[in-house]
Amino acid sequence: MAEEVEPGKLEITDELIAERNDFIPGQTPADMTPWMRPIVAVIDVLNLWVGRLACLLVIPIIAVMVIEVVSRKLFLAPTDYSFEYSRMLAGAMFMLGAGYALMRGVHIRADFIYRNWSKETQMTVDGLLYLAFYFPAMVFFLWVSFEYTSKAWVTWERSMDTAMMAPLAPARTAMPLCALLLLLQGISELLKTLYEMSAARRRLFLIALPFYLVGLTIVFLATVYPNMIPLGDWWRSLVGGLGGSGVSQETIGLIMIAVMLFSIFVGFPISFTLIFLAFVFGAWGFKAKMAFYLQTFQFNSTMLDEQLVAVPLFVFMGILMEKAGLMERLFTAIQLMFSRTRGALFVAVLFVSMIFAAATGIVGASVTILGIMAARTMNKSGYDVRLAAGTITAGGTLGILIPPSIMLVVMGPVLEVPVTELFQAAIIPGIMLAVLYMVYALVRCWINPDLGPILPVDEQPETSPYYALEFTSVFASLVVMIWLITLGINGSLSGLFPFAGLIVPLAWVAVMWAVYTWARKVRPGGFYYSDLWYEFFMGLVPPTTLIAFALGSILAGWATPAEAAACGAFGALLLSLAYNKLTWASFYDAMIKTLEITVLIMFLVAASNFFGAVFSRLGTPTMLTELLLAWELAPTMILIIIMALIFLLGWPLEWVPIVLIIVPILVPTLEALQINLTWFAILVAVNLQTAWLSPPVALSAYFLKGVVPEWDLKDIYLGMMQFMLIQLLGLILIFSFPQIALWLPAYFAGQ
Repeated sequence: MAEEVEPGKLEITDELIAERNDFIPGQTPADMTPWMRPIVAVIDVLNLWVGRLACLLVIPIIAVMVIEVVSRKLFLAPTDYSFEYSRMLAGAMFMLGAGYALMRGVHIRADFIYRNWSKETQMTVDGLLYLAFYFPAMVFFLWVSFEYTSKAWVTWERSMDTAMMAPLAPARTAMPLCALLLLLQGISELLKTLYEMSAARRRLFLIALPFYLVGLTIVFLATVYPNMIPLGDWWRSLVGGLGGSGVSQETIGLIMIAVMLFSIFVGFPISFTLIFLAFVFGAWGFKAKMAFYLQTFQFNSTMLDEQLVAVPLFVFMGILMEKAGLMERLFTAIQLMFSRTRGALFVAVLFVSMIFAAATGIVGASVTILGIMAARTMNKSGYDVRLAAGTITAGGTLGILIPPSIMLVVMGPVLEVPVTELFQAAIIPGIMLAVLYMVYALVRCWINPDLGPILPVDEQPETSPYYALEFTSVFASLVVMIWLITLGINGSLSGLFPFAGLIVPLAWVAVMWAVYTWARKVRPGGFYYSDLWYEFFMGLVPPTTLIAFALGSILAGWATPAEAAACGAFGALLLSLAYNKLTWASFYDAMIKTLEITVLIMFLVAASNFFGAVFSRLGTPTMLTELLLAWELAPTMILIIIMALIFLLGWPLEWVPIVLIIVPILVPTLEALQINLTWFAILVAVNLQTAWLSPPVALSAYFLKGVVPEWDLKDIYLGMMQFMLIQLLGLILIFSFPQIALWLPAYFAGQ
């Protein structure tokens, strides 16, 4: 199976988008049936332009939140509109972009089985599931969201959780528009599947299509207006709830989970599968109309969730940081700094991976950039391929855990734990894992020097005769800089003078620069600082300073995650401009990729919330909790079983469906066992890191293979599995010693 993945089709900006549609919007194959071509072309172009316009919303989101932070901190005059505008714009952005995302093929699917089928089988399954799952779900979504939005316009409903009391109708309008665009795009996608089928199979679909449309119309009318269609009491009892079915609601919930697991492994986009199943089992379990309104409520809640506004902003920040090209400069400097050390390139990869993880949190980008930067030099220097591949892929996975992790932003609302607390809890485990990777690589090189030879003499940098003093003084000054930044963040410097928390660290940087310049000019006793330190600081200081202030403002409670993400995105934009790495084309590309990743995550958040609401309403989570408690197992044993389940699910599934579908099912049990949910979140995050290094589905292998084709996939797998065992060791340490994750949140809470 693994060999069938084509690395050239992998989208490195986001690890969850493995393959995209090959169709160019507006351009249809010449041999497509003539009546299909204009329909496909018009719909695709419509969603293309809606997506292009929707991605521009990231600019006003950043603007209003930066204005809010500046107004509140500098002028003590907070705005009354930024909170409302930012969440409404972010909600409208992902809803309006949903049709574009479907057209581009970026809605997440569990395709590890699907990709093994023939093209004919894939298209047949897609066509059947569009008819069975997609269109019924979108028709009902359009109807109920239109009704819900119409009432908001008629009554001019306002939000009640802010002083501004902004009208809700404009933002809610994005829901029926989303449903309409998805419905239209579904028609286009169905026609594309028909085009890919054989003529005989396409003919069967086209013959059945009119009967399907009649049947769908009857089902819709009978459900929405049950008295209009004489289908008998059995249909009205089904629409009205359990009726005489004799099946308990809890049992219906179990059936719902079983069908869900089977359905998502078939390979259809998970979001639409969840929506359809929630409709069906909601109608069976309690009442159809209640299920419909549950969907609109959950989608509306997701649109207006202020914590989730951080998702597109952190994504945008990460993409801009990647485009600025700062990591290449830092990697070269670290490599030269440790050039006389065995395994120097392993140290460079892992050091840069920590910075890159904090800057992007995107595994695909991290693995790819690290592979491009390091693999050629590693090959030239005779480094062991397996250890090199393991170091690169393991370092790339740190973005899942090290803040600002997108997964932690999403997991916070799921567990009802503040994202700030999750960020605090993840810092020490993230650093611990990086250190474990580094120690492992260096010990292996110490035992067997051939695994990571010293760099050739002609590649070692020119340094002063006192290189040890250079190294020591530079890193001592860095420790002081970090200490001053920490004091500035926690407010310890605020009593000195206004803005001391910002000015003092910057003044120390100026002192460091002055000493560096003076030593190079005077060379006292032959001592001077090498050129590599300039490259080191220019690669390290700008991104780390930006990350420190963005992340530090969250940890210290100065700004919400969304506000800090907006300021970080604005800072990344300025950095890209300062390094002359930003063009209009790359800026637009960053926005459109931000839209794609945001829709991928947020639409699945909304769909899984709807699915989870129906599942909870059926009472199955309570039943499962009571069942587990009746076994009288120790909480530790139950938690071990849960971790084993997540570990196994991490092989075929990405983190998004696990966090959004599986974890909410477990929450009632965790609460009944009084398990600390912050600790649990970090355990899940570390656990899911292993999914990136566990064959046969691990996408990290394909990302690395795509940029280093000369490395055998078998060697990459064997290298990754070494570090997967280290991740399991880290998981065991955090499991055995919860304070690894909980000490820092307790420290900040104590302050």
